[in-house]
Amino acid sequence: MKRWMMGRKAVVLLSGGLDSATTLAIASEQGYRTYALTFRYGQRHEIEVDAACRVAKAVGVIEHLVTEIDLRTFGGSALTGDLEVPKDSGASGASEGIPVTYVPARNTIFLSFALAWAEVLGSSDIFIGVNAVDYSGYPDCRPEFIDAFERLARFGTRAGVEEGRPFRIHAPLIDLTKAEIIRRGLELGIDYGITRSCYDPDASGAACGECESCRLRLAGFAAAGAEDPAPYQVT
Repeated sequence: MKRWMMGRKAVVLLSGGLDSATTLAIASEQGYRTYALTFRYGQRHEIEVDAACRVAKAVGVIEHLVTEIDLRTFGGSALTGDLEVPKDSGASGASEGIPVTYVPARNTIFLSFALAWAEVLGSSDIFIGVNAVDYSGYPDCRPEFIDAFERLARFGTRAGVEEGRPFRIHAPLIDLTKAEIIRRGLELGIDYGITRSCYDPDASGAACGECESCRLRLAGFAAAGAEDPAPYQVT
């Protein structure tokens, strides 16, 4: 048996938000031995890193790495630069076109780190919580992107070329609405109160309730018939 076939290890990208927490729980339910990877990348909502640590502990992972990279070096996003985070974008929370909260090449960078760790671990499975239904226009959350990166992993690694390791990028949420994601997570017993999704939280970590991410999250909980247990700022 080839080394990459021994065991069911999976690297899971874990931001600390609702989607990534659900993805981690799904990977665990499917029997994978999960290794969580979180980034402190200069994001203004760095409180999500603390949330990721809570989620990793609650779900139970083999190992959780928090890696530092500074995407503020490039800027170009309201999350890593001086641009203002848009508020009150409409009832659905979804913007038209690619929003200013898009971080250039972020998922490409994150998946590259996850691929490197997976190769070292002898894993052929990487999980990412991208979603193409409520995806807000981000180009690196589409099925086409996931398929392209999967091909890259096969041709751009020693494990893929010499061992024939069939890397797979799992995106279990990609065709789900936010409400469907929430219902799935609740079925798996996720405590969404420990997750954080806001792009512009206050110092205590309370969500603004008005940014695109908050509005999508709140609309999802409403559609799911559930109450969001995460803290929000009192206005």
